[in-house]
Amino acid sequence: MAELKTDQIVLNMGPQHPSTHGVLRLEVVLDGEVVVDVKPHIGYLHRCFEKHAEAMTYPQVIPYTDRMDYLASMYMNFGYVEAVERLMNIEVPERVKYIRVIMGELQRIASHLVAVGTFGIDIGAFTPFLYCFRDRERILDLFEMTCGARLLYNYMWIGGVSHDLPPEFIPKLKSFLKDFKKSLKELNDLLSYNKIFIDRTANIGVLPADTAINYGCSGPVLRGSGVNWDLRKNDPYSIYDRFDFEVCIGKGEMGTVGDCWDRYMVRVREMEQSCRILEQAIEQIPDGDVTSAIPKRVKPPVGEIYFRVESPKGELGYHIVSDGSLNPFRVKVRAPSFVNLQILPIISRGHLVADIIANLGSLDIVLGEIDR
Repeated sequence: MAELKTDQIVLNMGPQHPSTHGVLRLEVVLDGEVVVDVKPHIGYLHRCFEKHAEAMTYPQVIPYTDRMDYLASMYMNFGYVEAVERLMNIEVPERVKYIRVIMGELQRIASHLVAVGTFGIDIGAFTPFLYCFRDRERILDLFEMTCGARLLYNYMWIGGVSHDLPPEFIPKLKSFLKDFKKSLKELNDLLSYNKIFIDRTANIGVLPADTAINYGCSGPVLRGSGVNWDLRKNDPYSIYDRFDFEVCIGKGEMGTVGDCWDRYMVRVREMEQSCRILEQAIEQIPDGDVTSAIPKRVKPPVGEIYFRVESPKGELGYHIVSDGSLNPFRVKVRAPSFVNLQILPIISRGHLVADIIANLGSLDIVLGEIDR
């Protein structure tokens, strides 16, 4: 049997495959069931957001940012408006700062719920997916109550937010946080410590810390490899330095540090920490106006800026060049999904073809960020 020679085959996985998470096609080279190589092919959305931005005024760019990561649109707004505000030296009211953090952390929970729920489906666990979407719906209700939209919000404006929080928002948020802590325990009982789930994810797709750093990975993908790096702590922006919370990292509890289980568990624990931030924010939020700093005309001086935030998927950076006109001269986005996807071949080679699904799901990519 040792002398038996086999031919390699090329298998196209996606873009129609339900586990390729959007319009991604994977060109997989297989020797039997063993993965020899994986080449991600992207390029099916073609929205050209960055080029469109040159023909738009600065406020008109905000809805385009929504569509990059349509599962975390609030945070896409967050990074862009803060970048423009720094370029224009605009100081927003205190209430706006708290509202943005509240919306940002709610969005982090909503995004992570989609990530862990769909990851469970990838592995074969359907019920946790329903539970995750049940809780995400309550967050979307809060967003809808505030700005009228459930997916693409255009809520954070340059200098403020489009609407103040409605009176019933804080009570409903407190009710959600109380119930959500029970939901997290439920998720751990159903999925996190399920033996089949652990067997499919522990010691699979191990990403060493030095490789993650060398490839520029960020977010839960980087922290899953044991690297303590979170922009909310390491390069604080907005008012994140006022809150007490922990940075969650992978510890190799079920296998090797940096495996699929670690990346999954970082997201689960980050939802707990987001709850801590939210509880502090709703206790501290002051009264005040939310539109007083919105400029009548957004016209930054000549210059450029690179500003980054910790989105649910990692470091989201906006490089904006201003020529002093009403339209940005150039907008370039550092999207975490695009960077994180490049390590898929690294963590898949030598594993079985079924493990590609676990590896891809553990990266939590969204294709709107990858092909712009």
